Amino acid sequence: MDAKKILWFIKMDNREVPTLLDLSIQHLLNNEPAAIHALEVIPRELFVPLFSAAFKGGHKNIVKAMVKCSMFSFPCRSPKLRILDLRQDVGCKIICPESSTKSPACFHSCAYSEHSILKIEGQCSMASSEPEAQSSRQAMELLVNLSLDRTLRETEFLVLLLNKVEQSSGSLHLCCRDLQIDKVCDCRNTLCHLDMKCIDHLAVDQASLSEVTTLLAQVVHLERLCLCKITCRSLNGETFRNFISELGRMDHLNELNLSSFCLTDHLEHVLRVLPASLEFLHLPFCELSYNDFKFLSECPQANHLKLLNISNNPMNWEDDEPLYNLLQNNSSTLQHLAINHCLLTDSTISVLISALSRCSQLRILNFSSNPVTMTMLMRILEHLTSLVKLKYVFYPIPVHCYGRWHFQDSLDRQKLADVQARLKRMLQEAKRNDMHWMTFSD
Repeated sequence: MDAKKILWFIKMDNREVPTLLDLSIQHLLNNEPAAIHALEVIPRELFVPLFSAAFKGGHKNIVKAMVKCSMFSFPCRSPKLRILDLRQDVGCKIICPESSTKSPACFHSCAYSEHSILKIEGQCSMASSEPEAQSSRQAMELLVNLSLDRTLRETEFLVLLLNKVEQSSGSLHLCCRDLQIDKVCDCRNTLCHLDMKCIDHLAVDQASLSEVTTLLAQVVHLERLCLCKITCRSLNGETFRNFISELGRMDHLNELNLSSFCLTDHLEHVLRVLPASLEFLHLPFCELSYNDFKFLSECPQANHLKLLNISNNPMNWEDDEPLYNLLQNNSSTLQHLAINHCLLTDSTISVLISALSRCSQLRILNFSSNPVTMTMLMRILEHLTSLVKLKYVFYPIPVHCYGRWHFQDSLDRQKLADVQARLKRMLQEAKRNDMHWMTFSD
């Protein structure tokens, strides 16, 4: 089950009823002429939620009028909009309606770039009567998330943004908080136009480790780092040491995702430099060894995780103690555990059950595509129904459902239907109708 589908399930459990403000804004948006006419008189507190609703609802004329009113024309009174947040993330809004002459910035304002509102207005605070200072108070920040994937839509969007920045003569600061790069070698020209000090979240797909290290040297406040398919000739050379050195500067790192990043017998070097603030750790397809897992289970940086993804790392060794200890150490904080395609057998699962049943905060468990029997699957369900916060379990299809395990063409659909019916009855008997057990075939 992919992340988007998991998020959909969670969102369905958290649907919100529209507020009176929401309904009033929608009523205003349905009358475009009235909405545009009201822009000069509506209170500052309503300007931001109106802009957000107009932008999300595709009311192009209203958005165009609001942008013209707030961003590119500067009337004598202070502008209603100082920070425009165009990010697509869940929970992000068009923000900062309560700016004033005394305190024009809010906590969303960029704190690290030399071109941010905070820095510019701080420099001009001692000369507020000068024309340059008056102009600086009209400065704005445009918060965006960018995906440099070379698609036509993304390219056109980026060209538009850069043109607006150039036209603003320094009054508009383009602040990219979340940057996703697909092939660094194809994006070097674009990267020259971005201020890397703004970035909180950085994702790089297909690059050399030296290219990644060069990027890390330019960031100052990274909270999330995702690296996928990163090449490195040797983990014993200077390139890897330089990468570890830059990684060690990331004092605010909350999430680390290393996917398809071969770290055999070298995970220790990565974990040692991570901050205590780490809560989300993804290590799929990293070819982790027994020694790697042993250190992971003993590492203080990985004993209070909310998410742990160690999928697609075969664990076919006889000693299951490292994995047991890892779960035990995170039992009070772990909310999402992914251990797919790890060759976990009945004997290994039987050892882990007691540690899993102590993970009181667990909400999502994914252990699909492991060779377990129906007997073991039923035993796992019996132990996990006591975890009241656990709502989504993605389980492996038992081996007896295959003619040849894990060949999809040999799957017996009737046997799988019998398994699903049996598990559903067990959940009903345990009065856990709120717990959803699913397979990849569902």
